[in-house]
Order: sequence, then C-alpha cells, then structure tokens
Amino acid sequence: MLEKEYRILVINPGSTSTKIGVFDNERSVFEKTLRHDSETINSFASIYDQYEFRKTTILETLDQEGINISKLSAVCGRGGLLRPIEGGTYAVNKEMLHDLKIGYAGQHASNLGGIIAYEIATGLNIPSFIVDPVVVDELSDIARISGFSLIERKSIFHALNQKAVARRVAKDLGKKYEDLNLIVTHMGGGITVGTHIGGRVVDVNNGLHGDGPFSPERAGTVPAGELVSLCFSGDYYRDEIMKKLVGQGGLVGYLGTNDAVKVEQMIEAGDEKAALIFDAMAYQVAKEIGSASAVLAGKVDAIILTGGLAYGKGFVKQISERISWIADVIVQPGENELQALTEGALRVLRGEEGAKEYPGTVVDTKVVQS
Repeated sequence: MLEKEYRILVINPGSTSTKIGVFDNERSVFEKTLRHDSETINSFASIYDQYEFRKTTILETLDQEGINISKLSAVCGRGGLLRPIEGGTYAVNKEMLHDLKIGYAGQHASNLGGIIAYEIATGLNIPSFIVDPVVVDELSDIARISGFSLIERKSIFHALNQKAVARRVAKDLGKKYEDLNLIVTHMGGGITVGTHIGGRVVDVNNGLHGDGPFSPERAGTVPAGELVSLCFSGDYYRDEIMKKLVGQGGLVGYLGTNDAVKVEQMIEAGDEKAALIFDAMAYQVAKEIGSASAVLAGKVDAIILTGGLAYGKGFVKQISERISWIADVIVQPGENELQALTEGALRVLRGEEGAKEYPGTVVDTKVVQS
C-alpha cells in the first residue's frame, strides 16, 4: 500500500531573514533563505507589523518557483515566545495568535512563524501548526528550585532541535523516544543540555539568560557575587551588562569572535589564549552533561551532541573524552529546523499523535485534518 503523501510548507522567521521549505512527506522539494534588507525591517514599528511584508515575500517566492500552494496539506511555522507549554505540535488558534501578536514572553521574529502559517493556511482551508517552541517547559518541580527564593529556574532552550534529534536517534536505535533516557546537547550560538526522560525534558539549562556552559555568544553561569558587584559599580547600564551576558559573552567576550572555525584557526596558528578558552568551553559542556547524568542516576541510554559546533571534530573529541564513560556518544551535527517542523506536522497529519491545543489539551487528530 502506497503511503499517503502530504505536502507541507514550513516557515522559520529570523531577525533579517525567513527560511522556507516545501516538503513532500520527509522529502525536501524546495528550500530557500529569504534575505530581508535591514532598512526595510527597521521601518516597521513592531515585529508584528512585519507579518504582511514577510507573508507576501513568501507567497511571491513560491509563485516564482512554480509551487502551487493549493496542493498544500498544511503550513507549519516556527513557534515563538509564548506561555510555557509542554512539547509537541500545536494547532494555531486564536489564543496563540493573540499571544504571538502582543509578544507575551518577548518580541522576537519567531513570533511571526505561527501568524504567517495561520494566515496562509486559513486562506487554503488547511491546518496550521507550530512545533516545540523555545518556551517548551517540562521541568520537574525539583529542577525549578534555584537556591534563591526570589528566582525560579526557567526552561528556555533549543526544544525544536533537541526533540527532533532525540526522536531520530530513538528511531535509529529501534526504540521509541518515550522509552529512552537521553542527554541531548545543542551547541550553537547558545548551548543547552537537556535531560530527556519518557519523552519529556525534565531538566535543562536556560541557554539564553545565564545558566549552564558559556557558548560562542553567551556567558552562561557566572559567579553571582561578582556579577552583582559589577552591576552596582556605576560603570555600566543595565543594557550593557545584558549585552555582555548575551551577545557579547563567551567566545566573543574573550576572543572577539563567535566563529568557532576562526577560533580553531587561531589555535592552529599558536594562539595559547584561544586554545585555553576553547578548551574551557568544551570542559564546561562536558561538566553540564555530567550533571545531567546525575539527574538520570547514571541510567543513560545515549548522549547526543548536535548543533553547529558538533561539526567541529576537535571540539567534539574533547567533550567525548570526558563523558564517553557515561554512555555512547552520538553526534548529529547541524540544526535542521525546517525538517524538524515538517516531522512535527507529519506526526499529526498521519495520526501518530494529536495536535495540542494552546495552551492546554490534546485535540482529536480528525478534527485538525477536517
């Protein structure tokens, strides 16, 4: 029996670009990164005001490529800064659109993903989805405790890639994602180490605002007392401190670049400081993975290294040498966001799981497909 074919348009908006793809089931038919002139983007008063411009650009590009959107089965957008929700594929609804428009948890271009998906899909009378946004929150109660009663640990991480890679590895192992204990480490501009139990990420460092290993652009966990002193030194404004933590932290702060390839070239040229800092980043990643293994009481089925930094063989080797005693290390480089969005939509269209209704319960698959 031939497998039913679903054609899916996926949309991943970034600050000055929009990545789009058309997939027939898992097979990519067309992918393109649409670059937007910064002057044009900056002319809009808010992120939400960009949606009509970006939607038009997407539709014009598809038309130029000869892609008939009337043949689409669904449209799936990158999830934005919403309320904390459990992982999964969500049908875009009015409540979600409202929170994306107002920027419930902050303004970011990814908020446009669900909005544009809904606008295109509604005109075609087909479903629209988002999949595993960065606000996925499945933390156990004990993982929320920070040690400082005024601050609770938050779940902000690379949920889309972490969960997609975890599912692929589980499939390769001939098992279900929900039946495995995994440690998934996404290593990109930010680094997050997730502890996956039974298909849920019960513990993960906040990869955005100061938690876990430092990364190419972010400072990670820093000594709190010294940070407080710096904040009240009178030498910096609040925004300056935040930039030093996020954007100007990590490799940027020490070496002036967020490009790991350039850092490796510096090391090859004999730069001892670059070697020390790069080694320290690998050291901190390994240490965070070790902490995650303690959450699992050492019962780890596999450790997965993914993201752009996972292409660096030397970097991966340094981490692996410190953690391979815990479990097998599986390297899955890159961040295939468009593929991950497609896979999330397909699971619903095929009836493998129900689409979740923001911000709460599971919707009957048949309702979503009707």
